[in-house]
Amino acid sequence: MFDDATIVAIATANGIGSISIVRISGVNALEIATKISKKTTFQPRLATLSSLYDINNEVIDEALVLYFKAPFSFTGEDVIEFQCHGGVAIANMLVNEALKHGARIANPGEFSKRAFFNNKIDLTKAEAISKIIEARSEDAVKLLARQLKGELTNFVNEIREDLLFMLAYTEVSIDYAEEDLPKDIFEQIKNKMEKIIVKLSNTLDASRRREGMIEGFKVAIIGKPNVGKSSLLNKLLNYDRAIISDIAGTTRDTIEESVKIGTHIIKIVDTAGIRDASDVIEKIGIEKSIQAINEADIVIALFDNSKNCDEEDEKIIELIKENSNKQILKVLNKSDLQNLFDKTKIDDFIELSTKEDINPLIKKIEVILDSNTHSDEMTLISKRQILSVENTLYNINLSKNPLDSGELEFFAHYITEALEQISSITRPYENDQMLDVMFGEFCLGK
Repeated sequence: MFDDATIVAIATANGIGSISIVRISGVNALEIATKISKKTTFQPRLATLSSLYDINNEVIDEALVLYFKAPFSFTGEDVIEFQCHGGVAIANMLVNEALKHGARIANPGEFSKRAFFNNKIDLTKAEAISKIIEARSEDAVKLLARQLKGELTNFVNEIREDLLFMLAYTEVSIDYAEEDLPKDIFEQIKNKMEKIIVKLSNTLDASRRREGMIEGFKVAIIGKPNVGKSSLLNKLLNYDRAIISDIAGTTRDTIEESVKIGTHIIKIVDTAGIRDASDVIEKIGIEKSIQAINEADIVIALFDNSKNCDEEDEKIIELIKENSNKQILKVLNKSDLQNLFDKTKIDDFIELSTKEDINPLIKKIEVILDSNTHSDEMTLISKRQILSVENTLYNINLSKNPLDSGELEFFAHYITEALEQISSITRPYENDQMLDVMFGEFCLGK
């Protein structure tokens, strides 16, 4: 839990701006506000223009003061917000005055932590708040806003209710065999299990496809040396980020940069040229290139239109085949030069010159990104959430055999594990919830 101290912190980013917000939360928040403002009363949810004073009665600033009375506040406690003029000095002076009047500095994330313990938010909303602050793309903001509205919470609650239903009926069957239960109860349980498995599996698949929405989809550029990878990177970024040279092995390591395409943020990785290399450092660069391919959401494979298809190109083609589960864009570069490359070696490719127009490639990338983001599918936004769903699925699948064989104690164990895992996404599961279903729905012990 947390202590009952009144906490204070600056709620806006450091630096100079038109407004800075100092937030106070706790039982003494209102008392501290009256001391700093010299006002006796504040009407809840009504902005009050007030002068603010230090402990020596000298004016600090003129600001708006907002009072949110418990429990109708973000933290569920009395909350005061001072909206003062922007600047580091004024906000810090107000914090210091609050400290003099009995508050303490809030720990990182403590306002949200108190909101959680006071049942104002659950863990899904806490994660969404954290990530929406750092969001860099419109896609990420839209996704996180859906989670802030409670989409994932509702999804988890539906799964919890079904699992509680299974567990409650199972416990009744074990402990109260004389009770009249529906004859098809175990058939109902099996049907619910199958529906849950499908729902969770679809959610996992969608989440993995859209994993790059928040931090940026990874796009790896691969190809043999001097095929134009660095030129393409520079063209996408619209500035010279990578060194361009005719000397093979100029790019010795992976280079990663972010760029916006449409409403999407992508992380472009320019890899070292893939070839047999005797240089130890270059070999490491090639290994990193292969790693970048494995981690990428989209792979752009570049080939040189002006050169014959050689062993190094064949190696790239083989890598593409090995990663056929990924989105692969094949690009025949240097289309402005005489064609020597055997086009039958690759299919469904884009012809362009990185010295000229690369819009056909950009449009292709945008189509792929749109297909992975513009969807109403439920999406998990963190590795913690994904792991919880994976573990839920794992335990539900383990429960099938005990249910079929009538080993209800083992079945109940696995369903309890599944309940705990799915509940960890929002709020920890408590056994009392199952008992409420048992004694409420079945009127046991009457």
